[in-house]
Amino acid sequence: MNHQKIFSTTLLILALLAAPKPCEGGSILTATVLAQTEPNPPAQGPPPENAVLLSPDDMARFLGGMPLPKDSPLAPLTNERAWQAHSAFFEDAFAKLVQGKLAKFHLWQNASLPESKEPVPVAYYMFSGPDFLFVDQFFPSAAVYIMCGKEEIGPAPDPLRIVDLAGALQNLENAMRSALTTTYFITQDMKVDLHEQQLNGVLPILYVFLARADKTIREVTFVTLDRDGAAHVSARGRGGTPGVRIDYIDNRSGREQTVFYFTTDISDGGIASNPAFMKFCDRYGIGVSFLKSSSYLMFEQGFARVRNFILDHSKIIAQDDSGIPLAYFNPDKWNLRLFGTYVGPIELFKKYYQPKLQELYETTNPPEFGIGFGYQWDFRKSNLMVAERNAVSTKVETSGASGDAAPKRRSWISRLWPH
Repeated sequence: MNHQKIFSTTLLILALLAAPKPCEGGSILTATVLAQTEPNPPAQGPPPENAVLLSPDDMARFLGGMPLPKDSPLAPLTNERAWQAHSAFFEDAFAKLVQGKLAKFHLWQNASLPESKEPVPVAYYMFSGPDFLFVDQFFPSAAVYIMCGKEEIGPAPDPLRIVDLAGALQNLENAMRSALTTTYFITQDMKVDLHEQQLNGVLPILYVFLARADKTIREVTFVTLDRDGAAHVSARGRGGTPGVRIDYIDNRSGREQTVFYFTTDISDGGIASNPAFMKFCDRYGIGVSFLKSSSYLMFEQGFARVRNFILDHSKIIAQDDSGIPLAYFNPDKWNLRLFGTYVGPIELFKKYYQPKLQELYETTNPPEFGIGFGYQWDFRKSNLMVAERNAVSTKVETSGASGDAAPKRRSWISRLWPH
């Protein structure tokens, strides 16, 4: 939570990845519930300087198993059997995605949601983890993408310093395997594998997604946010909310774009103790929002502030049923469009079943979505809601998402379906 494009096999894995720490775990089900309950990680300092100056774009292409310039310091490593096997793995995985799921997605996008390709100033993807590729495909023309999760960023990858290159590359594949084969990350896989072989945090995964999405990385800047939400270049001892800014060029359009990722806790308690991230987001105003495999966290009152922020700062919200509950979309402000089929949550989240959403699906008979999405990787069971704000309701409302306590919102379900 478009138009037709021909994507090279080097494109990406929109494989409906998913949730921030919430949706990743040793099993589909472990990390999702742990999502925002862990303590805030310590602020991350800037990465150590490389003895050899490595281009972040070269690093991204290397990790993504893609050809490198002949004069790249990493080029000799591409002759090693381990890298060639790694390249073959990703070539095969992404080719299947591009020719299968992504091709179907873009057919649907062109026919049903072409407006999602229009330029927007910002796309918010709360609870994203490193799932850049999917939000990029859904809203490809955003000037800025703002993502967050509980996963740490990690230092800039440096393949020249990795002792066991074969092991590191294999662990990167393992960390991404669930996203490539289902529709979301499994946190435990990513957490264990990437911490074992000198490829730490989400940055290696972001690099792979950017490279495979046919982007050229221009600059990578490690930043921290002060309590007022202002971003500063990371410096040792500075503290603050850790983040990374990646400036890149979309090679197909020539568009210059930016993606931010921050490690932060966006539960109500987390925002109360450290409002920096929400204040940073508030500076970007109204844009679009995407939500997928977000562990149904915003069904709980402990996530009211981020829920209200999304409602107040979005003109379009594209989500599966794990995002914002149907009851919070005021029909005086939102037009809702449904796609696919609603069969209820998977077993782990069955308590978040929405009877009124089921009723709405049954009475309106929505058109097909056609691809697996979020926790429902079977396309016959997946659902998508697109909420578009009415033109008269584009002013940012004060919900307290940036600091004050979030006010309660009245449910409108009873008005929509009177008993």
